[in-house]
Amino acid sequence: MKIEVGYNIAFKCSQNVPLLLMLSVHPSRQRDLLTKDEPSFTPDVAARNYLDAFGNVCTRLVAPTGTLHIRNRFLINDSGLPDDVVPDAEQWEVNRLPDEALVYLLGSRYCDTQKLTDLAWSLFGSKPAGWQRVQAICDYVHDRIEFGYHYARGDRTAAEGHEEKVGVCRDFAHLAVTFCRCVNIPARYCTGYLGDIGVPRDPAPMDFSAWFEAFLGGRWYTFDARHNHPRIGRILIARGRDAADVAISTSFGAAQLEHFSVVTEEIGQGTDPTFVTCSATQASENVSKLPQFA
Repeated sequence: MKIEVGYNIAFKCSQNVPLLLMLSVHPSRQRDLLTKDEPSFTPDVAARNYLDAFGNVCTRLVAPTGTLHIRNRFLINDSGLPDDVVPDAEQWEVNRLPDEALVYLLGSRYCDTQKLTDLAWSLFGSKPAGWQRVQAICDYVHDRIEFGYHYARGDRTAAEGHEEKVGVCRDFAHLAVTFCRCVNIPARYCTGYLGDIGVPRDPAPMDFSAWFEAFLGGRWYTFDARHNHPRIGRILIARGRDAADVAISTSFGAAQLEHFSVVTEEIGQGTDPTFVTCSATQASENVSKLPQFA
């Protein structure tokens, strides 16, 4: 199937502000692009890409004083298949794990494993190791947290999400990732596009989505504690330890988010993809703001 995706984002700056963007399709999906994944900037600014330590495409630029518009729209091919479900995927002992997977067993900024390890073992230690244990974690998180865009908070940790019992997609992912790590299953945070393909249309404005991957049986598998069932048409942008590694924008100074809209639509099903604006509050979960430097 063909999917049309894109975004329209605007920042207002009172002075020149360095920006780091993470909006490009992940290198693992670039072979599926049918048109260029290339943002446009108004006013025009110089920008360059590089790969970060996790293999994600990052874009560096300096936002000028005033309002900077960042727009993109492109087509990508997708298999049309739902996420894999492999109930017999096994959990490897830690000493069998590849070196590169070990970092995804450690605590990180939003995945505070030290606060949830005892709880994780009490809840999931008796579950069959492997796929069933990860699915049990997803079931628990899905039932534990109430989803709502008005619950978005950019500094909520996994332990806080567990206690508050509310959140957005990043909070579901952080809690599930943390529980997996606590029981020695490598897990990494993912962000990207996920449209309403093969499911009833969500009336809420579109946003970027968060899910996670768990390492089982020698490979990474996709899990989604928020939706908690296989989905079609995920388009990966970035992976990391948690949301701090994959924020769609990081500003090194004051940059006010003025506009944010995302589109993800299957082409050829009688749809006419249009941008729907979401609030800055809804979008704030994907934006990282660092202290302003003079």
